Amino acid sequence: MSDKVTHLTDATFDEVIAGSAEPVLVDFWAEWCGPCKTVAPILDELAEEQDGKLKITKMNVDENPTTPLKYQVQSIPTMLLFKDGELTKTVVGAKPKAALVAELGL
Repeated sequence: MSDKVTHLTDATFDEVIAGSAEPVLVDFWAEWCGPCKTVAPILDELAEEQDGKLKITKMNVDENPTTPLKYQVQSIPTMLLFKDGELTKTVVGAKPKAALVAELGL
């Protein structure tokens, strides 16, 4: 995994989202989720390519149930994009890199 990807917890989520000068993409995932494992290397690549322009983060839904519930995450992987602390985009499901980049407007 890229060292540019930050792991969030229920305790750190609000601080990281509100304190970021750049947009933040949060990947909600779990160890047992096959599609999540498909998306992980794509997000690692994006973290390297978008360094300084987009912060890529991950949150394990099994270890952190409060935040996914708050944002009504019902299936994983779900990716939420925050700009200036506000939710601006939701992407549900595993997508190829080109489709994810297009959907996120990168």
